[in-house]
Amino acid sequence: MKRLFTVLLSLILVSFFPSVSHAKGKAPIRVACIGNCITYGYLLKDRERVAYPAVLQTLLGTKYEVANFGKSGATLLFRGHRPYIQQEEYRQALAYKADIAVIHLGVNDTDPRNWPNYRDEFIPNYRQLIDSLRLTNPRMRIFIARTTPIGVEHPRFESGTRDWQRQIQRAIDCVARGAGVQLIDLHAPLYPYPHYLPDAVHPTAEGAKILAEVVYSAITGDYGGLRLPSVYSSGMVLQRGAPLQLSGTANAGERVKVTLQGQKVNPKRGLTFLTTAKDDGSWGLSIPSPEAGGPYTLTFQAKSRTIQLDSVYIGEVWLCSGQSNMAMQLRETKDQDLAQQANDPELRIYDMKPAHVTDAIAWPVSFLDSLNRLDYYLPAQWQAATPHSVASTSAIAYHFAKELRDSLKVPVGIIINAVGGAPTEAWIDRETLERNLPAILRHWRTNDYIMPWVRERATQNLKLQDTPLARHPYAPTYLFDTGIRPLAHYGLRGVLWYQGESNAHNVEAHEQLFPLLTSSWKNYFGSNLSFYYVQLSSINRPTWPHFRDSQRRMQQPKNGVEMVVSSDLGHPNDVHPKNKKPIGHRLALLALHNDYGFDTLTARSPSLSWVGRVKTDEGEVLSLSFKDVRTLTTSDHQPIRGFELVDADGLIHSVTAEAFGDVVRIPIPKSIRSQRLTIRYGWKPFTDANLVGDTGLPVSTFMTREDELL
Repeated sequence: MKRLFTVLLSLILVSFFPSVSHAKGKAPIRVACIGNCITYGYLLKDRERVAYPAVLQTLLGTKYEVANFGKSGATLLFRGHRPYIQQEEYRQALAYKADIAVIHLGVNDTDPRNWPNYRDEFIPNYRQLIDSLRLTNPRMRIFIARTTPIGVEHPRFESGTRDWQRQIQRAIDCVARGAGVQLIDLHAPLYPYPHYLPDAVHPTAEGAKILAEVVYSAITGDYGGLRLPSVYSSGMVLQRGAPLQLSGTANAGERVKVTLQGQKVNPKRGLTFLTTAKDDGSWGLSIPSPEAGGPYTLTFQAKSRTIQLDSVYIGEVWLCSGQSNMAMQLRETKDQDLAQQANDPELRIYDMKPAHVTDAIAWPVSFLDSLNRLDYYLPAQWQAATPHSVASTSAIAYHFAKELRDSLKVPVGIIINAVGGAPTEAWIDRETLERNLPAILRHWRTNDYIMPWVRERATQNLKLQDTPLARHPYAPTYLFDTGIRPLAHYGLRGVLWYQGESNAHNVEAHEQLFPLLTSSWKNYFGSNLSFYYVQLSSINRPTWPHFRDSQRRMQQPKNGVEMVVSSDLGHPNDVHPKNKKPIGHRLALLALHNDYGFDTLTARSPSLSWVGRVKTDEGEVLSLSFKDVRTLTTSDHQPIRGFELVDADGLIHSVTAEAFGDVVRIPIPKSIRSQRLTIRYGWKPFTDANLVGDTGLPVSTFMTREDELL
């Protein structure tokens, strides 16, 4: 069949499309943009000017001639519902005899009339299309593109489109390898901008501009020269104990030389490493990690430019994230005076401050435009711990980092990107949500998955330019795209997370979201990432006992996901309790024990391990055994407060409790006849429960049935 196709094609070309000749060296380079409605510019009001081929022409200039051969609704599949090879635009593209062809087909192949029936023909059909173009000009440069995104609002997204598009992307990758053509990714650059796909398929003019810029760079190899991720700057701390993973962009084929200098390598010549930028402009290097300490100098050299980073340190790096209780600055806490003592060049801070905090105001239109461009954080630079820098730094992050510095005697770097009021879903990458909870992405400001306060605050901020697709930091995936992706897979030891206030309305939804968050970040930064989070404190909000218990139950110590307790440090009416130093200390204890081998420390709060019922002469007694503790006591040396029993009829009974070593005993009142009791501890929004271990770490509030731990 392939041979017959080639013969027929040759006859068609000779019979109907005479060759076009140009004087050598004078004719512009002809670029044929072949594709479907996205190439054509469907739904664009001024497509002749703003469709991606038109913008590409402007970018390439007069040395190139760009022709648009897009056909709306076209499929790559020859037996699809509208095969491109049967369209007039295809015949015109062949006659054009381009020097360069850019093919973007496959979006319409996700139609259930197409992919389920003919998927096995996709790769052979694509190869035949490429062969037909090469027959018109054997020297033609051919680029094929991964397809642009299809959003969750598409009516067939979950019934097949989501999964079929992923299969098509893999098939396109296979075609590029087999046919020896260059692959262009039109999916990834547009993926963080769902507002540029208002109908979930067709890009706006802004989206078309992004596509044109990607194609321009692929054709010319111009990616703006040598560039580094924004998190790379003088004064940065790189994670010790593993090869340093350095990356960036440069012009395609550009050689990049990286030199590491410092007293512990070779102060005169240093160590030099070489690599070459790929066709897509990306480059990466893995170099042996030098000894902890510094300062070192990293120099990045390419033909386009040289970048030198001074005062680089090798040590321990932690990301500190979440919402306002993590963002709360040291100068806002009861330990604000400690800032004046800060003077440590090896405790370094990369503080990503939002350009606008999410107060209850209408943001200016100019800022709303920048939100749509994903410009939310102010530019940041690594800086040393000084009284000035520390005062405006996350109090929890600083207390944690200082304790690590004192214990480890190596440089410590903290990256802070917490945002007041931010919900969990804003921090999860889009692909993870599309695969596991796509409903939360749809119409998020009228979506019951999302806390009403979060939606209302966003609407207040967006008041001056409010559209259904307007972006906001609280929108699902937004903070991942603006606060995590720019970190460019930066090497981390772990994460400190303090968040939940903006998801506390729906425990069940958060129980889906939180594991997605941890898996999302482990996929991005590395599976060995430690993830330590702070349980919500005490406050008079009715859903918080259930939420705190849910947080307790979602720990996964074997996977490096653990919690520290803060219910003893709350305030009945203030969601921002000001005593943050104990939180930083508890997080540091956990890290020092788990990540740095300080085995002598009692790092964890006592936690319930076993419940049993014992008969005595006085009656029946519940015996509760706790782990991670030698002796239980109370924080105020008063009798134990906070225990109660719930019988099978749902009636609540206050009870007394007494500690004996690592066991708490609760006499069961004779009025309770139930043989299946629920035990609750500290089960109030704001609790004065006082059970602690001998190191002072508090027992978490909890609820458990009598038979759950047996």
